Amino acid sequence: MDTERDSETTFEEDSQPNDEVVPYSDDETEDELEDQGPVVEPEQNRVNREAEENREPVKKDSTWQVKANDRSFHEQPQFMNTKFFCIKESKYANNAIKTYKYNVFTFLPMNLFEQFKRAANFYFLVLLVLQARHKMDNKVNNRTCEVIKDGRFKIAKWKEIQVGDVIRLKKNDFIPADILLLSSSEPNSLCYVETAELDGETNLKFKMSLEITHQYLQRENSLATFDGLIECEEPNNRLDKFTGTLSWRNASFPLDADKILLRGCVIRNTDFCHGLVIFAGADTKIMKNSGKTRFKRTKIDYLMNYMVYTIFVVLILLSAGLAIGHAYWEAQVGNYSWYLYDGEDSTPSYSGFLNFWGYIIVLNTLVPISLYVSVEVIRLGQSYFINWDLQMYYPEKDTPAKARTTTLNEQLGQIHYIFSDKTGTLTQNVMTFKKCCINGQIYGDHRDASQNNHSKIEQVDFSWNTFADGKFAFYDHYLIEQIQSGKEPEVRQFFFLLAVCHTVMVDRIDGQLNYQAASPDEGALVSAARNFGFTFLARTQNTITISEMGTEKTYSVLAILDFNSDRKRMSIIVRTPEGNIRLYCKGADTVIYERLHQMNPTKQETQDALDIFASETLRTLCLCYKEIEEREFEEWNKKFVAASLASTNRDEALDKVYEEIEKDLILLGATAIEDKLQDGVPETISKLGKADVKIWVLTGDKKETAENIGFACELLTEDTTIYYGEDISALLQTRMENQRNRSGVYAKFVAPVHEPFFPPGGNRALIITGSWLNEILLEKKTKRSKILKLKFPRTEEERRMRTQSKRRLEAKKEQQQQNFVDLACECSAVICCRVTPKQKAMVVDLVKRYKKAITLAIGDGANDVNMIKTAHIGVGISGQEGMQAVMSSDYSFAQFRYLQRLLLVHGRWSYIRMCKFLRYFFYKNFAFTLVHFWYSFFNGYSAQTAYEDWFITLYNVLYSSLPVLLMGLLDQDVSDKLSLRFPALYVVGQRDLLFNYKRFFISLLHGILTSMVLFFIPFGAYLQTVGQDGEAPSDYQSFAVTIASALIITVNFQIGLDTSYWTFVNAFSIFGSIALYFGIMFDFHSAGIHVLLPSAFTFTGTASNALRQPYIWLTIILTAAVCLLPVVAIRFLSMTIWPSESDKIQKHRKRLKAEEQWERRQNVFRRGVSSRRSAYAFSHQRGYADLISSGRSIRKKRSPLDAIIADGTAEYRRTVES
Repeated sequence: MDTERDSETTFEEDSQPNDEVVPYSDDETEDELEDQGPVVEPEQNRVNREAEENREPVKKDSTWQVKANDRSFHEQPQFMNTKFFCIKESKYANNAIKTYKYNVFTFLPMNLFEQFKRAANFYFLVLLVLQARHKMDNKVNNRTCEVIKDGRFKIAKWKEIQVGDVIRLKKNDFIPADILLLSSSEPNSLCYVETAELDGETNLKFKMSLEITHQYLQRENSLATFDGLIECEEPNNRLDKFTGTLSWRNASFPLDADKILLRGCVIRNTDFCHGLVIFAGADTKIMKNSGKTRFKRTKIDYLMNYMVYTIFVVLILLSAGLAIGHAYWEAQVGNYSWYLYDGEDSTPSYSGFLNFWGYIIVLNTLVPISLYVSVEVIRLGQSYFINWDLQMYYPEKDTPAKARTTTLNEQLGQIHYIFSDKTGTLTQNVMTFKKCCINGQIYGDHRDASQNNHSKIEQVDFSWNTFADGKFAFYDHYLIEQIQSGKEPEVRQFFFLLAVCHTVMVDRIDGQLNYQAASPDEGALVSAARNFGFTFLARTQNTITISEMGTEKTYSVLAILDFNSDRKRMSIIVRTPEGNIRLYCKGADTVIYERLHQMNPTKQETQDALDIFASETLRTLCLCYKEIEEREFEEWNKKFVAASLASTNRDEALDKVYEEIEKDLILLGATAIEDKLQDGVPETISKLGKADVKIWVLTGDKKETAENIGFACELLTEDTTIYYGEDISALLQTRMENQRNRSGVYAKFVAPVHEPFFPPGGNRALIITGSWLNEILLEKKTKRSKILKLKFPRTEEERRMRTQSKRRLEAKKEQQQQNFVDLACECSAVICCRVTPKQKAMVVDLVKRYKKAITLAIGDGANDVNMIKTAHIGVGISGQEGMQAVMSSDYSFAQFRYLQRLLLVHGRWSYIRMCKFLRYFFYKNFAFTLVHFWYSFFNGYSAQTAYEDWFITLYNVLYSSLPVLLMGLLDQDVSDKLSLRFPALYVVGQRDLLFNYKRFFISLLHGILTSMVLFFIPFGAYLQTVGQDGEAPSDYQSFAVTIASALIITVNFQIGLDTSYWTFVNAFSIFGSIALYFGIMFDFHSAGIHVLLPSAFTFTGTASNALRQPYIWLTIILTAAVCLLPVVAIRFLSMTIWPSESDKIQKHRKRLKAEEQWERRQNVFRRGVSSRRSAYAFSHQRGYADLISSGRSIRKKRSPLDAIIADGTAEYRRTVES
């Protein structure tokens, strides 16, 4: 045990998972984790610090080398990889991307492989077309940007960009590759980017170049001669991490993620910037996160394969049995009948062998070759119905629904689990200021200026405020009265705090104020203060200018105490024009209440208001302030400056100093912000829940934010018992111990016990963060023992123990993952927050693997692509975060609410139609083909067909194809409105009730019985009969016409019995198919066509001679009636005695025409019960405080470039000399 413990230690020894941070990246190696020693200082900080001190390149793992403006450098032999035999190519990818599955050369072989997974599919070359992603990829690859070529910037396509190129990007441009920021138009080469494609966040992030590149790489000629060498990590999928060095001018400079612009981001608020391409095309981080394109097939496809195999076996057995029968008949009868002599002296065994292959050909229609053709036609039609559905069309953005594949439609009717992104999928990603509590008084209800409540009232008119943006809707006129009157100074103080305590950046565009915030919450608060009369106008490094009710004032900013995920608050210390020093603070109520002065009279009232806001699922934030004496500030400022200059553990030192000043605070009140849901989200989730579809939310957002949205969309309710990571970790640990105890010596004699984790009943939900997810699923990487690093080789015993230990860990991991899935699936809702793109895909894969359930993933950003590709069905929402998710999806539309129609209407209809089609197709083919089998007993097993050859050829093509195709395209058991009104109808698809092996064999039995009736009733009628004219109509050709006529009438009327939704088209197809049969038959049996092709048309005059006999018509009608009447009787009894849900609804559909409106459940707020509320999600990273304090981000008049370069050169020389 000691050896095992030494050789493998896990992160269980470390601190518990942090709910606030995204877990380590998905492809960290064991070596990387091993280097993370017990020191507090992060590895990246240490590397950067040492590089700055020593100016030495960081060689570890820096095997990726990029030379600026030198394409030939990357074509050297050491950078070439062998791709195929002696063919070599550079390891550096070009910038063209490929998200499609095939190209011109791989289309045929890959389709052969994929399509032959479908047994007996010989028509795929006609049916399949190359996917449309080529067009979208070409559109992206042909975008243009400026690249330095021959010493000048020239326009080039994205696909022509290569590693080492220097490029120029302009405002609102997409970034074409992963590039190192060299310089920009902003002061100190700051660059703002929008990362919605990467992490789903629409708020801006900032990047900064190195000082050395900012100073020297501004002009075109200097960029063209730039010859720096970058040594960095190999391409990987880690969005938040980059390690490398830049070697230039005989010095080395550390590089980190803050200096890298990633492909998929958009340049914002920056006129232009320059960058060096480090990773291109498939090597970029966004493409590394996209996952592989998988060929998806439906559950019915897999089932059809097994059924076709079954039919193959039946075909071989029937052919073998009939061949044996022929050999026996030949030995007993054929060899002794002189009139049967064919001139061949073959043995009975050889004749039987030949007849085996003859029956394989005669009975080949048992194997439904045309089935796949018909299935693809039906799926194509159903896809067009989705595209044409106006109720899934979003007019605001002119976005229709689109089926981007034609192979998965019926699987939309079988979904068990939906995995949804949050931001931009469930929500609009638009924050709105809804309510507030000031000095214990709640504002935000519908009230007039006299404080009287009204159910209907006009929104507040902000025309008195020249800075109002005109978009803000507020209905509490009493709050406006309080602000304008100034009777309560706390009200004005409240909104002044919102206008001054933030890290928002401001721009003026066409004379209008434009705010750029580190988080949408912060932007919403500053915008609200602006509309209420306290407008943030401008800031410099040490001042902030506010318009207070029309009066412009400038305050000195003494310090900004920035937000981080541990502090959960931010503060600003300002000096008023009067000389007073005041601290303003805002943050989560949990941390603010700990720091309040004991004498806060409105503390309890504000607490009650927070509970009310929480019950309304609003995001809450507390505001407070503090007066500071001059001497107190001076003493504290000394500590603050010292901590700011600390070279190690700077953040920890600053946090400690912040704690000293952020105490004895006076509470002003609280804000309540709504992260607005998309329209119809609660209704959609409610209906899908009634359809027994479970919804899991997978998001990169904070736990509090995700939980709040869960309540807002009614995925969680007041009576929901919520379990968190630490709760289920204990449950799973107990279960693992119990399983370990049961896995002793007697385990093989004891049946496995499947115990539920929770008692039956109750409404439970699971909320788990990415860090806890890795902890629970044992996904944390193991650290290798130092012993294993020794130079001498290990013994055989050590290797054996290592292998056994590895197997035990894998078994434990698999068991733990299965337990987690079992536990999570017992919950009505699961929310996974702070998860990476690969963790999203992992969760989807776990449910697929252990529950064998059909999954659907829906998202709108590039961070959802992996999840979308992993699920059985991927749905992309074309929203605020670009088209990356849509490009990788199977279906796309503009709003989450359309999902209910996609599943409950189109999905359910497609499933029902496909199941009906398949059951009927197998039935009609068996009824048609097995007539040959019965006929064999009366023709010496000679492989003689029972029909005319032309009838066999046209049966599946013309005589019985159109009605079943139309049923597969148009049939519906209930209308779309009733499908949405009664979601419980959806469960038939989840339980595979309409098409399974039982239904398959019932269809085969139905076909067998029909074939017996079709053969034996005409056979009995023809046995000893004479026509009215004295002729003998009991010939083979008349018999074939009679059976064929009865068959066509029977199978076409059978499709009529199976049809639930009758239209003129259905009726025309059924009776038209019968009429078409008789028309073609009389034509083919005419003398005229026989004269033209006598060898091809041998049934001359048969139809006219046979069908003029009344008793033959009677035989046809009797045969069809015997086939159909039992079906009618069984259907009547089943609908009367054992009606299905759809039968009941069809019976009462007239009464149900009045559409029932969905009523939203009312939340019951119980005072005294601890409600949930969201901590303020400032951002997922620190704000802009460092930039503001340093002055690097402040827009100012730039010095002439020559002066900047001269000053920079002098500074650079001083640095090198020192």
